[in-house]
Amino acid sequence: MNDSDEILISVDVEAAGPVPGEYSLLSIGACSVFHPQDTFACKLKPINGNFDPKALEVSCLSLSDLERTGVQPVDAMQSFANWIGELTNSKQNPVFVGFNAPFDWSFVNYYFHRFMGSNPFGFTAIDIKAFYMGATGCKWKDTRSSKIAESVKPILEGTHDALQDALYQAEIFRLILANQHRNDE
Repeated sequence: MNDSDEILISVDVEAAGPVPGEYSLLSIGACSVFHPQDTFACKLKPINGNFDPKALEVSCLSLSDLERTGVQPVDAMQSFANWIGELTNSKQNPVFVGFNAPFDWSFVNYYFHRFMGSNPFGFTAIDIKAFYMGATGCKWKDTRSSKIAESVKPILEGTHDALQDALYQAEIFRLILANQHRNDE
């Protein structure tokens, strides 16, 4: 999976609720899966005042703080696109990697299309939970992060900080891949 024509990028987001557009993307964290020292992080100004109290409680983010200190969404997405471009060249495709990728990808895709007109990831996304199911043959209920962590034993932990979680996800992905390679030998 570390082919030179594909650059796997672990992405995590924190959002004000479950649906892009109705709720704001608040924070993006990303890192190269195989070169995790290459990172991106950004906190965004909310696009509206809608929020799910549970979402803000989990992320410890404040809409009023982000209204003052967050980056305008168009600038945040341009910076993210520029960072992705720096990781890849014209012959390499960025591949989105996420833990419960449908959630994170939906916000990233929506924001890229709304503010930039296109998504540099296109429709390429790998869900770590589904990847783990395929690698182990487990059931969906066994793909909770705590269950996977028991199995692969990462050093990092998930914290609901977007960058920290992107790094954690990248480590989990590499460990699942390494275990799969050992099982194939």
